[in-house]
Amino acid sequence: MAKRFTRPSAHFLFRLSNLVERTSAHAQGKGYGTSTIKQEVNLVHRVLGRRPRLAIDIGGNIGDYTAELLTKTPDLEIHMFEPSSTNIDKLKTRFSADNNVTLVPYAVSNSVGSATLFSDKPGSGLGSLIKRKLDHFGIEFDFSETVTTLRFEEYWNEQLHRRNIDIVKMDIEGHELAALQGFGEAIRATSVLQFEFGGCNIDTRTFFQDFWYFFDDNGFEIYRITPLGLESIERYRESDEFFATTNFIGANRQPIS
Repeated sequence: MAKRFTRPSAHFLFRLSNLVERTSAHAQGKGYGTSTIKQEVNLVHRVLGRRPRLAIDIGGNIGDYTAELLTKTPDLEIHMFEPSSTNIDKLKTRFSADNNVTLVPYAVSNSVGSATLFSDKPGSGLGSLIKRKLDHFGIEFDFSETVTTLRFEEYWNEQLHRRNIDIVKMDIEGHELAALQGFGEAIRATSVLQFEFGGCNIDTRTFFQDFWYFFDDNGFEIYRITPLGLESIERYRESDEFFATTNFIGANRQPIS
């Protein structure tokens, strides 16, 4: 049993300070990244400022984000990337009647080839291209399958014919930066890009600093999604390195029609 070296009064203040810290972080959107799909889609549309024609869903999982996009814009063309064989079967069933949805059974990365998709169970929303260490949550990544990877720039060139992209959503459990590195020139043709950052980035050893400079170098502004709307992240701060699930929106400074 751990020894106590603090007075009871100090222990109370520590607990109170921790509560204040967590409440303040949540108000800033830090850790505010689950069960917010409807709000995320609404804010992406608000930032875009017009009716979207083409959207990319990278990390489709079971299709909830794509479904919400279609609720907002029923005739929207969506290309959804999902490598899990379990989820691919579910997505085929869910969107079989929607000709506007193209299912792409690949993982998006910075290279073309194959990789191992690790998870705690088939079709898990925690599925990642790295074997995460989640012992502290009592979660073991004891399921794996081999998947095919691609660079998005090549898909954009060959399948989308270098068209302008209105919306990109990226939720691939810590590999968002690798996927962005594989965008190449396609990033300049993208109007709005939503991405997730959090505990997965501890396992992949990537930081918010990497994302902030990537987007700034490519002419994007960054906003954090909060319970109160969007907070502009005008410059990088070390305090933004918050490793609980948080969603951001990158907005291209150059208008794309």
